[in-house]
Amino acid sequence: MAGTLSFAGLAGQERAKAVLRRVFQSGRMAHAYLFRGPDGVGKAKCARLVAARVNCRQPDEEGACGVCASCRKCLSGNHPDLVSLSPVNGTIKIDPVRELCRSLSYPPYESERRVVIIEDIHTMTQAAANSLLKTLEEPPEHNLLILTAEASKELLQTVVSRCQVINFHNLSPEQTMEVLMKLQPELDAEEAELLAGLSDGCPGTALVLQSKDLISRYRVVREVLEHSSEPAAGVTEVLLEAEQLASLKADLPLFLGLLRMWVRDRLFQQDDGSDLGPWQRRLDHIDRAQRQLARNCNRTLVCEVLLFNLQSPVPEVSL
Repeated sequence: MAGTLSFAGLAGQERAKAVLRRVFQSGRMAHAYLFRGPDGVGKAKCARLVAARVNCRQPDEEGACGVCASCRKCLSGNHPDLVSLSPVNGTIKIDPVRELCRSLSYPPYESERRVVIIEDIHTMTQAAANSLLKTLEEPPEHNLLILTAEASKELLQTVVSRCQVINFHNLSPEQTMEVLMKLQPELDAEEAELLAGLSDGCPGTALVLQSKDLISRYRVVREVLEHSSEPAAGVTEVLLEAEQLASLKADLPLFLGLLRMWVRDRLFQQDDGSDLGPWQRRLDHIDRAQRQLARNCNRTLVCEVLLFNLQSPVPEVSL
């Protein structure tokens, strides 16, 4: 079990780990940290490693020992001074934040510091963010807050300004493949390489794609878009695929991310001086579809229009 809670187990993120090593060496920790970066690159894992290191009985520069009583409780998920808060149904509302902040006025149960991990703070309601802000402005003693957020999402700047921000980045394809093969030994190298490419260096996203079997759907849709047959048959294929995509429901935005990567890769391949306009317009149509879905437009109709525009040499269908 030794080494389980070491930074060596976190793939990539060398800059973030270097910052945290300096923090531990100096012994001067901020009262709150914000780990900000793409989804699925290890922010939450790093937060747990820091939490374990803070109260480890035999820490070193690479993290917690993994064997002391505190580490064993962290590994089992039963440490009384490690508190986590995550979105419920995609949102963090005010009541759990208010209850959490109220509990921080009490001393830790058995450790020098209580560590609070709040994941995906970009999902907080305005009221929840304001409630958290009060705690960040006047942090109770003996508490360390570690917040995580997706880099592209807007955050309340007053919250950001009261944290030390540590940035996380996409992994290389090789690092992503290594993580995937370690977590999913049954994956063959070809599948791992495809997942690494389609997840844009985010192992967590790759695992979601695999678990929800979105890769096979992606392959079918790409085949329809790139190799549609007779015009009439092509229309039928597009309509059938649009219906299948609409059935993805909550996973549809993630699938649109796959289509965005496909179009982006085609843009990069156009290095022969040909017109990039049609592919750029395809990206615009994906953006439009995402906005329409956010407004609760009819999913099937949105998918039909989008697929016709991705298939057409000159995208022109509108909703």
